[in-house]
Amino acid sequence: MDLDAFRQMVAKNPQGFLGRYGLGNKLLQEGRNLQEAVEHLTVATQLDPTHVASHLGLGRALVSLGRKDEAKPILQAGIDAARSGRSNGGVDLVPEMQALLRTLG
Repeated sequence: MDLDAFRQMVAKNPQGFLGRYGLGNKLLQEGRNLQEAVEHLTVATQLDPTHVASHLGLGRALVSLGRKDEAKPILQAGIDAARSGRSNGGVDLVPEMQALLRTLG
């Protein structure tokens, strides 16, 4: 899906997880407005605290913006969600999140 399609999803349902995650992730992938990506991915993590990929995306966006101290608990929450068994998958993302955390000190 393209950015416009995700924007339409969010406009129709601001509390919809898929639209928020999709738009935030697409913005991040395309290196577009990272602050906007943070906003959508933050909502996505609030709507579904066990969605590991949302935490990874939000962590990446925060790091890219130089907001490392904010990224640390987000990445750790994603790791915890994956390890807890509460998430639907995402365990494969744990090594990447751990590596990113190590770079943050």
